Amino acid sequence: MSRFVQRWSAAAVTAVIVLVADQLSKAAVARNLAPGDVRVAIPNLVAWSYVQNVHGAYGLFGDRPALLIALAVAVLVLFGYAFSDLTARSAMARVAYGAIVAGALGNVIDRTHYGYVIDFISIKPMPFFEVFNVADAAICCGVALLVIASFRRGRASREADPGSQSLPSG
Repeated sequence: MSRFVQRWSAAAVTAVIVLVADQLSKAAVARNLAPGDVRVAIPNLVAWSYVQNVHGAYGLFGDRPALLIALAVAVLVLFGYAFSDLTARSAMARVAYGAIVAGALGNVIDRTHYGYVIDFISIKPMPFFEVFNVADAAICCGVALLVIASFRRGRASREADPGSQSLPSG
């Protein structure tokens, strides 16, 4: 097995699992709820609330699917470039990138197929959260993992080179 395949297999598996979970959960919601329906999943905590979201995150960018798809691709390319060094060295960063790619792809599939994204998860104690989906959660978790991997990599670099922590005198 090539080094590339070994290195990126966990990211690919993560991406496949996230994408399948995202698409299956959205299909189940579309099959069992009508737009606007709300069903309590865990009282006072979680509800399934079917929303056909034509906008981007937090209502940004209006209802222009082509623009939102182009932005998703641009962000993926930007993240790929910005974190290329980190993903080359960190398995956590590669898994994080897999989750981000799958989340973006899941929402792009919705926009391409339906013209909107199916959102359905509503966390009641946190009203500042919009209704979201598995893809959105994967993107947020992936970004959080990238941040953690960055800090871990930075700490490992400083520990390997203790002189880099000293402040310049004078």
